[in-house]
Amino acid sequence: MPVIATVAVATPSHRYEILIGKQLLAAPSTWAGLPQAAQAVLVSNPLVHAHYGAAVESALAAHYGRVSRLLLPDGEQHKDWPTLQTIFDHLLRQGCDRKTLLVALGGGVVGDMTGFAAATYMRGVPYVQVPTTLLAQVDSSVGGKTAINHPLGKNMIGAFHQPERVVADLDTLATLPPRELSAGLAEIIKYGPIADAAFLDWIERHLDALAAGDAEALAYAVRRSCEIKAEVVGADERESGRRAILNFGHTFGHAIEAGLGYGHWLHGEAVGCGMVLAARLSAALGLADEAFAARLAGIVRRAGLPVRPPAMPAPRWLGLMRLDKKAEAGAIRFVLIERPGTAALHAAPDNMVARVIEAASADAGSA
Repeated sequence: MPVIATVAVATPSHRYEILIGKQLLAAPSTWAGLPQAAQAVLVSNPLVHAHYGAAVESALAAHYGRVSRLLLPDGEQHKDWPTLQTIFDHLLRQGCDRKTLLVALGGGVVGDMTGFAAATYMRGVPYVQVPTTLLAQVDSSVGGKTAINHPLGKNMIGAFHQPERVVADLDTLATLPPRELSAGLAEIIKYGPIADAAFLDWIERHLDALAAGDAEALAYAVRRSCEIKAEVVGADERESGRRAILNFGHTFGHAIEAGLGYGHWLHGEAVGCGMVLAARLSAALGLADEAFAARLAGIVRRAGLPVRPPAMPAPRWLGLMRLDKKAEAGAIRFVLIERPGTAALHAAPDNMVARVIEAASADAGSA
């Protein structure tokens, strides 16, 4: 049986399942029970499609009379309006109606852009997420957040639109470059500090196996990560409250991505460094202690992720973070750790944030 685990996501707007397993892409049961339509559109990028596109197209052809494909340019720097427009162009040229099923085969960029296109084409069409990176399997494919980037801020233009299904085929992780695997570990590590201290302990014990791509360790990490995200999203679909904790490390991380230029650091690399900075800020505010901040930095470093922030003037950092979606009335709000396994939004004085960044930048033990 290809399915190892099934995680249900139940939100006020929609209920769907995350299928986690091996050999899922070609399995007929993977695609059964999806919305009926005259055609399906597979959206991917050239590299991912070369590995998995034929299997998915063949499986879809058994359920849909017509299957077309659109390959997007690869990379975070292409997660923008012109690339999104190519999806709309394809849908219109193919005569797609509002029942057409979109299938996102790829990492977070493909998933976010296909989801946003599905949310807005004819005011909403169904779509399926087929994440092929670790980061997408444990985070971006789940929860219905869809978006494109703006030069001034990451994911600033988007919509909430839940998928019909998420298909996390663990076999796709075997073709990930080591850097992409490490980037995905950042989003796995995130779930421990914010929601499950025992899971953080497990990650710390199994980090070498995860970093080596051990199939059994990755299967458990993907399942537990999806369970945590499903629970949080189910309780707060549109990020009016608790869902904000999923952005631990992202306020700093998004500033790094926008400040350096999209694609210079991978999203997971920026989030990994951002978590270290957020943990240091938690300690500076008297929340989580210094020992926890040091422990988290060690875990992030062992995962092959940067812990030293890039050089940017303090006003640049603060200006970018004020564009964060959690900011209110010009005040930056951060997801901070109150104790391992518990996180919440907190404000912090600009001078304290600047000191934390400066100290992390000067830390001789950072890399």
